[in-house]
Amino acid sequence: MTHLAVFPAGGQAGAAWGGSVHTMNKNLRVGLGVLLVLMGLIWTMQGLGYLKGSAMTGVTFWAIAGPVVALAGLALALGRLGRRTP
Repeated sequence: MTHLAVFPAGGQAGAAWGGSVHTMNKNLRVGLGVLLVLMGLIWTMQGLGYLKGSAMTGVTFWAIAGPVVALAGLALALGRLGRRTP
């Protein structure tokens, strides 16, 4: 089965819906950043023993990895990570 991408006459993906590729990338970056922040917070809470019922509960690794992931997600959502300058 072959998939065809249909682009508007201008040749820009997303232009038919009133957006742009840059806007879509920014929204994706912010959404992924927020997801990483939430995931990092959950891992931190599990590592510190506040969320029980998991093999991750009370494990020091998750108490350290959680804030690292949360900070990376915050940087991504704020546009400080993954940005290229022309």
